[in-house]
Amino acid sequence: MVSRKKKPTNSDPAHDVLGYDRQQLDAIFKPENVAVIGATERPGSVGRTIMWNLVSNPFGGTVFPVNPKRPNVLGIKTYPSIGEVPAEVDLAIVVSPAPSVPGIIRECVEAGVLGAIIISAGFKETGEEGARLEEETLREARKGRMRIIGPNCLGVMNPLGGLNATFAGSMARPGNVAFLSQSGALLTAILDRSFQENVGFSNIVSVGSMMDVDWGDLIYYLGDDPKTHAIVVYMESIGDPSSFLSAAREVALTKPIIVIKPGRTEAASEAAASHTGALTGSDEVLDAAFRRSGVLRVDTISELFNMAEVLGKQPRPKGPRLTVVTNAGGPGVLATDALITGGGELTEISPEAMEELNAILPGPWSHGNPIDILGDADPERYAKTLEKAAEDENSDGLLVILTPQDMTDPTETANALVPYARSTKKPVLASWMGGQEVAGGVSILNGAGIPTFDYPDTAAQAFNNMWRYTYNLRGIYETPELAEDEAVDRERAREVIEAARESGRTLLTEYESKELLAAYGIPTVETRVATTEDEAVRAAEEIGYPVVLKIHSETITHKTDVGGVRLNLPDEAAVREAFSTMKSRVTSEFAESDFLGVTVQPMEKLDGYETILGSSMDPQFGPVLLFGSGGSLVEVYRDRALALPPLTTTLARRMMERTRIYEAFAGVRGRGPVDRKELARLLVRFSQLVVEQPWVAELDINPLLISEDRFLALDARVVIHDPETPEQQLPKPAIRPYPNQYVTKGETNEGEEFTVRPIRPEDEPLMVKFHESLSEQSVYMRYFHMMRLDQRTAHERLTRICFIDYDREMALVAERVNPETGEREIMGVGRLSRHGFVPGEAEFSVLIADPFQRKGLGTLLLERLLEVGRAEGLSRITAEILMDNRPMQKISRNCGFTLHRDLEEMVVKAELDLRQPQAV
Repeated sequence: MVSRKKKPTNSDPAHDVLGYDRQQLDAIFKPENVAVIGATERPGSVGRTIMWNLVSNPFGGTVFPVNPKRPNVLGIKTYPSIGEVPAEVDLAIVVSPAPSVPGIIRECVEAGVLGAIIISAGFKETGEEGARLEEETLREARKGRMRIIGPNCLGVMNPLGGLNATFAGSMARPGNVAFLSQSGALLTAILDRSFQENVGFSNIVSVGSMMDVDWGDLIYYLGDDPKTHAIVVYMESIGDPSSFLSAAREVALTKPIIVIKPGRTEAASEAAASHTGALTGSDEVLDAAFRRSGVLRVDTISELFNMAEVLGKQPRPKGPRLTVVTNAGGPGVLATDALITGGGELTEISPEAMEELNAILPGPWSHGNPIDILGDADPERYAKTLEKAAEDENSDGLLVILTPQDMTDPTETANALVPYARSTKKPVLASWMGGQEVAGGVSILNGAGIPTFDYPDTAAQAFNNMWRYTYNLRGIYETPELAEDEAVDRERAREVIEAARESGRTLLTEYESKELLAAYGIPTVETRVATTEDEAVRAAEEIGYPVVLKIHSETITHKTDVGGVRLNLPDEAAVREAFSTMKSRVTSEFAESDFLGVTVQPMEKLDGYETILGSSMDPQFGPVLLFGSGGSLVEVYRDRALALPPLTTTLARRMMERTRIYEAFAGVRGRGPVDRKELARLLVRFSQLVVEQPWVAELDINPLLISEDRFLALDARVVIHDPETPEQQLPKPAIRPYPNQYVTKGETNEGEEFTVRPIRPEDEPLMVKFHESLSEQSVYMRYFHMMRLDQRTAHERLTRICFIDYDREMALVAERVNPETGEREIMGVGRLSRHGFVPGEAEFSVLIADPFQRKGLGTLLLERLLEVGRAEGLSRITAEILMDNRPMQKISRNCGFTLHRDLEEMVVKAELDLRQPQAV
C-alpha cells in the first residue's frame, strides 16, 4: 500500500524532493521571454546596458523593452506597459525608480509574469520609507506566484544558457561554479579577474537585499542544477538563518558550498551591517552555524575559488593526515608548518610503507614525512614514491612539491604523476614552484584534475580546508546514538517557568533553576530552601556537615558579588552565623524583600573537572549552546566551544572535542576516564531543554562537575524572557527542534497499538530493517521502478531519509515494540515534502511494510499527514500514484483527495485543497 513522489531531475528518487518540471526560478535563470521595464537609449544608463547585454548574448528568447515614453530602444519596438507585451513574459527586469516598483510588480502579476529582477535601489537600505516600499512590493508579488531577486542588485547571469541579465560590462565564461554575491562591486571585480584566470561560471547572482529569493532558495535551486558542481558565496548578512541552514545542510552533502563572510572584526561587522541594512550577530556563532550546515568558510577571495576547484576535482580526505613528497627540504618544512598550524597532521609512515620507500629511494632520503626524495629526483622516482605513499593506509591525502633544479624535468614529472593520481581514492595536490619553467607541468596537472598551487603552504592550507569540510559533513550525517528521554518531564519544566512568569519575574531562584534541570534528567546537587536560621540548621543536620549556604533570592543574579555564598560550614554555629551575616548584608544593600532565606547544600568534593554548560541568545540564530572549562576563571581561560541546538550525540561529541579540557576526559594524573558517551547524552538533554522551553533566555551551569563516576550541576542560573513578551515574538532556534507535538498513539484495525512520531536521525538502523521487510511489489509501487536492497539501505541514501529539518519535509513513522523480540520496529513511513519553490504546497508519500499492509495503517498515516499539513500552514497537498495501485487510490479518495488519471504518464494524480472545510 504505497504512493510515490515524482522523481526530480537530479536526485535519487528516494530523496523525496519534488519540484515542477519547470521550477519557478527557471523563469529567472532560463527565461524564454524577457521584458526590461525602464529600458532606455541614454548612454551609460543601467536600462540601456541591460538591454544591450540581453540582445548581444543570445539566450534563445525575445527581449521586450517597456517604456511609455519611447517608441523603440536599440531599434526594438517598446511597449507602454507589461500588460501590452504581445507574448507571455517569464522574466521582468525592473530598472524604474523605487516608488514605482510596487505598481510595476502588480502589473507583472496580473500579466502572469513568474520572475522578476529588481535592479532599482532605494529600498530598505535607505531607511523606514524604503522598507515600507519593499514590504508593499512583496505583498503584490505574493498575490501571484512571482519570485523576485533583489532589489538593489546587479542582476543574474547564466553563461551556459547565454543569459546576461545584468549591467556588468562583460558576459562571464561558461563553467561549473555558481557564484552568489551580496556585493555588486565585488562581483564585477571578480568577473573581470576571471577572464585573466580563465575561470568559468554556471550562474552568477547578485542577490541584493533579498526581499524574496534568499540564500536558501538559491542554494536549493543550484543544488538541483546538474551543471553546477560547486557554489561559492560572498555574504555580508545571512538573512533568514533557518532558510540558509536548511538548504546548505542538504545541498552540501553532494556539492561543496564555500562562503567568505567579512565581519570577523567588530569594525568590519558594523560596516557590513550599515551597508546591507541588516543586523549581524556574533562571528563565533556564525562559525558554529556554518559547521552545523556543512559549509566551508574561508578568509580570502583566492581561497574561495581555490576550494571550489579543489573540492570539485578531488575526492574528500577521510581525515587530517597528509603525506608530503618533495625534492627540497625547505618547501616541505613550509608545508608542514602550514598544515600543523591549521589543525592538520603529518602522516606517520607505516612500517610497510617505510620498507617499500627504502627499496626505491636513495639512502640519504629523509626517512620520514615530509618524504624528501632529493634534488636529483627524476620523473620515475616521483611517480614510484607517490604510488607507495598513496598505498599507505595511514595517509589521508598527498601533496607533491617540485622545485626547478638542474636535474628536474617539471613537465615530464607532471606527466608521470597523472596516472597514479587518478588511481588513488585519496586527494592529490601539487605545488610546482617557479615561473615559466614549470608552466608546462602546471598545465598538465590542472588538465588532469590535480589542483596545483604556486606555494606549498597554500596547498597545505587547502588540504586543511578539505578535511575540515569532510569532518563537518560527517558530523552532521553520522548516525547518532539514541538519547532516550524517558527521564524528561516537560510538564514539570513548564510549571517551574510558569510560576516565575506569573510572579512577574525574569530570574529563577537557584532552587527553581535546579528543578528545571532535574526535569530534563540533568543531575543536580541536593538543594533545600530554608527561610529561617532554625530551618537552615535543621536542613544542614539532615544533609550532614559540612554544608554550603547560598542566598535564596528572586532578584540577586550573582550571589558571590554580595557575599551570598559560604562554603564548608562545619557545624550549627557556622550555619547560624552565615545565615545572619547574609541576611544583614542583603537587607542593608538591597530591599528586605530581596532576601527570602538560603539554600542548603552538601559540601561536595571538587574531585572532578569543573566545566561550564550554558545557553544564551544570539540576535540572528536564537539560542546558542556553550561548553568548556568552567569555574571562577571561565572568562580568563576562554576554553569553550559553541554549537546550535538541538544536538544529537554525534554533534554533542564534536562540540566537546573542540575544547582543550576534552583531552583530560580520557583520564590524566591518576584520574579515571570520563564516560563521554553519557556526557554527550547529557548535552543532548540540555539542548532539548533550551529548544523546548522557549521562555528560557539564558541558562548557565557553572560549574558542571565531571568525574569518572558522576556528573553534577553544582550551581545554575536561569533567566527567562520578560513575562509580558507575546509568545509569538519569542526567539526561535535557527534549526527546528524535534516536533514532539506530532507524537500520537494509534492502533491497527486488529487492535494492535503503535506510536506515530516524526522520524529522527537515530532511526537509520530501524529503517534498514524496515526496508528488509519490503517485497519487490511494494518497492515498485513506491518508486515506480525496482531498487536493490543495498541501494535502499545505503548510508548515503538513508541520511536523506532520516536527517530532515522538519520544515521542508516532515516524515512520520509508525513504530511498535515487537512482542516476540521486545525490540522497536518501524511498520510504515509517511512523508510530506514541500514543493521547492511554491510556498504552501507539498506532496505526500506513504510506504507500509508488507507484514502490516491491509490493517488500516496507510489510512491512519495519511490522516496524520493531513493534520500535520494543516498545522504547518500548507494549502495544497498532491501525490502521484501508479494506476495499478488501487488500494492507495482508495485511501486517498477516502481522505478527501480528488483523483485524475494522467494517461500520458500512466499515473493517477491526487490533489487536496487544505483550505476547504473538512468533511464532518
